[in-house]
Amino acid sequence: MAERYRIALDAMGGDHGLSVVVPAALEALKQYNDIALILVGDETQIKAALSQHNTISMDNLTIHHASQVVQMDEAPATALKNKKDSSMRVAINLVKAGEADAAVSAGNTGALMATGRFVLKTLPGIDRPAICSILPSMKGHTHMLDLGANVDSEAEHLYQFALMGSELTKAIDNNPNPRVGLLNIGQEAIKGNEQVKAANALLQGSPLNYIGYVEGDDIYHGNVDVVVCDGFVGNVALKTSEGLAKMISAHLKQGFKANLFTKLAGLISMPVLKSFRSKFDPRGYNGASLLGLQGIVVKSHGGADSVAFANAIGIARTEVIEKVPQRIHKQLEQLLAQRQKA
Repeated sequence: MAERYRIALDAMGGDHGLSVVVPAALEALKQYNDIALILVGDETQIKAALSQHNTISMDNLTIHHASQVVQMDEAPATALKNKKDSSMRVAINLVKAGEADAAVSAGNTGALMATGRFVLKTLPGIDRPAICSILPSMKGHTHMLDLGANVDSEAEHLYQFALMGSELTKAIDNNPNPRVGLLNIGQEAIKGNEQVKAANALLQGSPLNYIGYVEGDDIYHGNVDVVVCDGFVGNVALKTSEGLAKMISAHLKQGFKANLFTKLAGLISMPVLKSFRSKFDPRGYNGASLLGLQGIVVKSHGGADSVAFANAIGIARTEVIEKVPQRIHKQLEQLLAQRQKA
């Protein structure tokens, strides 16, 4: 039997826990015949959840008991100190021990990042890990980082984010030369704070395909593949985008229900609306990569449903196949060698 990619799932994390993770795991096993999933959490509860589904074979689905759960509002330091047998911690421990190739969790973002950094450590040359996710654009999608792991990043950190985002995009999209842009309040050289200007200078001297400053609307235009920013800025941009999408959706529903004429117009427009919804369905973009760690950890949205969580599992699988941490490490070594020669 061919070797399978082993992915540990934090079965208890997120807003919905087992009710989402179990069906997502079963769906992922249907989609991918080359993975083996490890459900980490309370064994009794996991078995009870599995009993509600028709699981023909358990060959590629195993259970690893963990007695604790990290709450969504729990302080990262508290979770790290007091929840050493949490489903989140144990899933990441399995990656560290080589018993899993990746971990996926919908749990507390801060705790997940803190635990991943403590257990797996950062790659040599990386000061801070970053959260990278995919956002839809007019021409496909855009990778954006950091989305909240670092709320006060220096120029060197932004440089490292750019490198990691570029390597991830090469791996995920099979894009040999992704365009990298630095998020700013304008494209002119005089604009931006000192941190962004210093990062711009570093990136201009890098071997990356750096296209310069990009603005907020460029995230969705499709003229850049990787958008780099400070975690504070990135998280605000992400949450603003999510809020805008919900507002547009609500207004469309309200507008089409206004009267008989608009209801008829809605029926006529249904094929277009379904296509639009399919293309921009956030579930298809669920799964943020915690880049810079010596191991693969993927963060699912806390409120994700089973379709969205299964997508996060798919992202973890791709990162394992493409050996993303190793690729980032190799690129860091090459850049370090270039800097030493300069």
